[in-house]
Amino acid sequence: MPVLARKKPASTWMPVQLTLILGVALVGHPVLADPVPVVSKPFSTLAIYPQRRAPATVVSDNHSRISAEISARILDIPVRVGERVKQGTLLLRLEQEDFKLTLTREKAALTALKAKLELAEYELKRARSLSKKQAVSEQLLKQRETDRDALLAEEQGQQAARAQAQRQIDKTQIRAPFNAVIVERLAQTGELASPGTALLRIIDTDNLELAAKLSPQQTRDLEHSFAAENTSTVSNAIEFVSAGQRYALTLRTITPVLDTRARTREARLRFTDKNPLPGATGQLVWSPQQASLPADLISQRDGKLGVFVQADNKAHFIELPRAKTGQPVISKLEPGTLIITKGRYRLRDGDTISRTNTDVAVP
Repeated sequence: MPVLARKKPASTWMPVQLTLILGVALVGHPVLADPVPVVSKPFSTLAIYPQRRAPATVVSDNHSRISAEISARILDIPVRVGERVKQGTLLLRLEQEDFKLTLTREKAALTALKAKLELAEYELKRARSLSKKQAVSEQLLKQRETDRDALLAEEQGQQAARAQAQRQIDKTQIRAPFNAVIVERLAQTGELASPGTALLRIIDTDNLELAAKLSPQQTRDLEHSFAAENTSTVSNAIEFVSAGQRYALTLRTITPVLDTRARTREARLRFTDKNPLPGATGQLVWSPQQASLPADLISQRDGKLGVFVQADNKAHFIELPRAKTGQPVISKLEPGTLIITKGRYRLRDGDTISRTNTDVAVP
């Protein structure tokens, strides 16, 4: 006899059907997740102002090679390497006998011209007197005036020749053009000095500047720091640190030229108090006036770096385009912005959060 199929009791398929129906209902109406507990603090209490540093060197406005303007033998070099000299100090003395002889000759020529000019003035005066009596011709009077004028012009030329001879004598004594240090002696006593040949090398000790190469970001930071320093009571915000000494600075200029190889610009700063030694090396140190966000508060989502902030009961991810992993980043967030400091690792943009005032149990 054929075996008849048995019908499944209702009790075996009803729970399965009910489960499917409930599952459909749950898909249409998902269960809301619990708010994520977080700790948040105002940006003003978290902001930091990390120091910026750049290598720098003390340079002088004048690093001069002192040379002769005339050809003469060196008689004396009364200064030595390492000495500090005042402006006007005698550096070299050159032989001047030949120039003295030239000056004597020019003076004699000028004296002779003055005698001729005196005679010409007398003859002109007499000719004018006789001309009034019509005792001399007009042509002779004109000749006397011409002779006098020619001698006057010759006298001016001779006076210039005498002054030039005197200047040649003055050039035999070479003096310091500014307060300086003798760096190198390039000539010796008894040698013949020629025009343009360097004899000494000196460095200006008064007009010193600090030169530093800055990246584009450092350039912006330094400009902002200097602007803020001029409008606040903060002093010595920009300093040069060398060999354990600190020197206050003020920004003179940042050159409007970009080094094409290093992609840097050169900053020139003046010392406001004491001066370091020319050629000293060290660090240009300043603190940016713009607040930075600490590196440990930067999060990464979808390949972008940013920070989570709290707005009402929601978490919002704010991208920081200039942020770099492991480095603080300058931020223009408002001081009162609530930064999520704990509980942010599992957050996504737009998550519902609950703020707590304690760090307990908040990862």
